[in-house]
Amino acid sequence: MTYIKSITVDCQDALVVARFWAAALGGELDGDGTPAKAFVEAPGWGGPNLWFQRVPEPKQGKIRMHFDLRAPGGDVPAEVERLKGLGATFAWEADGLVVLRDPEGNEFCVEE
Repeated sequence: MTYIKSITVDCQDALVVARFWAAALGGELDGDGTPAKAFVEAPGWGGPNLWFQRVPEPKQGKIRMHFDLRAPGGDVPAEVERLKGLGATFAWEADGLVVLRDPEGNEFCVEE
């Protein structure tokens, strides 16, 4: 049986984006990370790890795959503010979801 070992995110500065996601998810940022490549170990047991790799082209348009985050205790406004404090920016809100962007503009959702 196959399973997801890691999810890879293309970016301009792997270390900036990896630091954001490590803080957002409570994961461990590998100490050997550089602006070219960085690794975040998933918190807890069994989740996929996150790889970040520098690519020459900038993000263009809306990404086709994204993370949906569940707000702890269902407190979406508090989680949105916490993530904004880490470097996320507000994108839009629709149907009970708040869409944010990470430091390089990759969209993700926060829900109850």
